[in-house]
Amino acid sequence: MGERVIGLISGTSVDGIDVAVADLRADGDEIVLTPLGALEVGYPEELRAALLAALPPAPTTAEQLTKLDTRVGQAFAGAAGQGLDRFGPADLVASLGQTVFHWVEDGHARGTLQLGQPAWIAERTGLPVVADLRARDVAAGGHGAPLASTLDRLWLRALAESTGQPAVGLNIGGIANITVVQPDGTAIAYDTGPGNALLDLAAFRTTGRPRDENGELAAQGEPDETLLRRLLAEPYYAAEPPKSTGKELFHAAYLDDVLPTTKPADLLATLTELTARTIADACARHGARTVVASGGGVENPALMRALAANLSDARLVTSDELGLPRAAKEAYLTALLGWLTWHGLPANVPSATGARGARLLGSITPGRT
Repeated sequence: MGERVIGLISGTSVDGIDVAVADLRADGDEIVLTPLGALEVGYPEELRAALLAALPPAPTTAEQLTKLDTRVGQAFAGAAGQGLDRFGPADLVASLGQTVFHWVEDGHARGTLQLGQPAWIAERTGLPVVADLRARDVAAGGHGAPLASTLDRLWLRALAESTGQPAVGLNIGGIANITVVQPDGTAIAYDTGPGNALLDLAAFRTTGRPRDENGELAAQGEPDETLLRRLLAEPYYAAEPPKSTGKELFHAAYLDDVLPTTKPADLLATLTELTARTIADACARHGARTVVASGGGVENPALMRALAANLSDARLVTSDELGLPRAAKEAYLTALLGWLTWHGLPANVPSATGARGARLLGSITPGRT
């Protein structure tokens, strides 16, 4: 038997907290991850609004960040408690927290801030908590992201080997990221650009709803090719990996000068095409033949149709088809990262993040004993 690990994460969409419980054990030179169950715990609406109000380009204060760090930590603690209640006892909790700022300057990551004080989780559950999992990679010269590369390299290598062609792990959250796994097991990974970030902002600004449910509004519109060309001129897309981004770049100011002149449906259709095309262009650049998708964006039929149309030379499947629930993949990734740290094993992929070498990640908050 291995350890039962609870993985916790809230992504850049700030929708809520994903909780996954996994059994993890070593089997020779392999790691075996068995999914035991997952759930999503929504943020209290007041807390979600406060988090969104603190994200760039909005100004914030030390008081706001302190209060949010505590309140997010308490929310994560409650989510871990729900995981224990539903799926039984665990040995360890791993938390990727809530990213509120990812500092990238001149193409280099300088710092990253995740809220959700792990002491609250340890106090609530009595379990040790591995948290702050990105900072060490950044200190080693990496981007601290996408850490999905750790799971994807282990998981998709057999697929790449069997086909003799690159396989891509794709996560579409607020920001989209890919991991390209070669048949020899080498991997690179990076953020491709916006996933749901601009879509959700546009939906809220035009309809007052937090998202365009099922892509229904986008499906009624047509992409504005002039606007799309302008958006695709963003220098980030042409930058070479390793690279990372976030809502520090893809935020509301992107939409300010186009909202009054573009029909809501056409704006959503254009942003859907932007996400699909930037993901597909990145996959094509690496000769991908299979793209394994997960994350909230997979639940948007309009986005998946646009992505499939742009991925003309690659097969698009969801992670469910390979045994990993698409809604909980990032939480299972977090459980894996925590397990690696707990066992003294490096948890980053330097070729993906740009770090100077393999590193143990995170800090450990002791449990009750």
